[in-house]
Amino acid sequence: MSTSVHHPPPPSSTEPHILDNAAWAALTGPHAHLAERVGRAARYPTDVSPFTALEDPADPRAWDDLAALVGPGTVTPVTAVQTVPGGWETEDGGEGVQMVDTALYAEPAPEAVRLGPADVPEILGLIALTQPGPFLPRTVELGTYLGIRDRGRLIALAGERLRPPGWTEISAVCTHPDHRGRGLATRLVRAVAAGIRERGDTPFLHAAASNTHAIRLYESIGFTLRRRTRFALVRTPDGQPEGRGRDETRGRNEQVAEQPEEKE
Repeated sequence: MSTSVHHPPPPSSTEPHILDNAAWAALTGPHAHLAERVGRAARYPTDVSPFTALEDPADPRAWDDLAALVGPGTVTPVTAVQTVPGGWETEDGGEGVQMVDTALYAEPAPEAVRLGPADVPEILGLIALTQPGPFLPRTVELGTYLGIRDRGRLIALAGERLRPPGWTEISAVCTHPDHRGRGLATRLVRAVAAGIRERGDTPFLHAAASNTHAIRLYESIGFTLRRRTRFALVRTPDGQPEGRGRDETRGRNEQVAEQPEEKE
């Protein structure tokens, strides 16, 4: 089934848009079954996604809950925040853009195959080569991932990541360097979008603000810039709020902004 134009519902003029805090909306919505949560903070399991989220980044209690969730002295990525509370340290940060489908022509790709757990080693190899953004051993559990193979070898990939109610993020868009310029990533984006549309969601995606090539490509196929975004790697205070306890988790996480490498 092919679709041509799909306009996202207009946001309320008085309420924040659900995509302003997409990770929280996903972790407390369609991905709640994957969420690890303490009060006003949530995250994905560390082998699924590096995303953590706060119900309200302006609420100090949410930051206390995040410290309890990930442990003292731990580096973790957060999104939708401008400043961090006292005692927290910002280790790194970056700017991104959020784009939504407003005029994308979506259609299945007959040559695309559905990827699953058995394909993870090959997916991780392609991700390491092309660097589109973080992909972990269980990331395939977040949604549908499609690939294109050439003589049995995986050469292109795209799939679904965050899933706030009514929306699904297209992510992990990449093509092997030896096979760029053939429009493989665009075909996969259209195919992933077709599946998203079929269940009634609207596609959206993120890109690094510095990745002007990817932004121009996405605009050319029907995505529109919605807002600029910011992510930060923050370190929790060395001590935890009284009465809270949690095992310390793994160290530094990867950047969460997508940086697609496809060159048309």
